[in-house]
Parts: sequence; structure tokens; C-alpha cells
Amino acid sequence: MSKEELLEFEGLVLEILPDARYRVQLDNGHVLVAYTAGRMKKNRIKTLAGDRVTVEVSPYDLEKGRLIFRHKDERAASVSRAPQRHQFRRR
Repeated sequence: MSKEELLEFEGLVLEILPDARYRVQLDNGHVLVAYTAGRMKKNRIKTLAGDRVTVEVSPYDLEKGRLIFRHKDERAASVSRAPQRHQFRRR
């Protein structure tokens, strides 16, 4: 295993902690603290409690990780919204 090789896991965000950190429970039951990757900050991707995420973990420290992907919520996609009405501006 090379030094740069990272482990990727999927998990669920349990709670939002101060300083842009999250408590994440992995699918195997392990709980760790993760921070948001710079790419997610740059693209303003918000993560809330209950979101499914992919976490990158170093093999040297399995208690910390980095959120690299937030999965789309299947529930939000299945709910149909009412059609939006265009707002007209009066002069």
C-alpha cells in the first residue's frame, strides 16, 4: 500500500459539529469525525444531518476523514413539486 492511498467508505451524517466538521457513521458501524473537502466548499455543497456521504480516510488515522461526495437524496427526487409560476414585474 503506497503512502498516498486512501480508503473510501460510505456513511450517514449523524450531527453537524462546530468548525465545519461532521460526525459520520459508516455503513460498517464505525463513527468518525470528518471535515468538508475543499472542492465541496468551493462549489458550496451543503451537507445536513441525515445525508448519505462518501468519506476518504487515511489508513494511519481511522478516527478522522474527509467528506468528498454528498449523494443525492432519493426521497427528494421522487416528490413532485407544483409547477412554478413566473413572476411578472410591473413598471
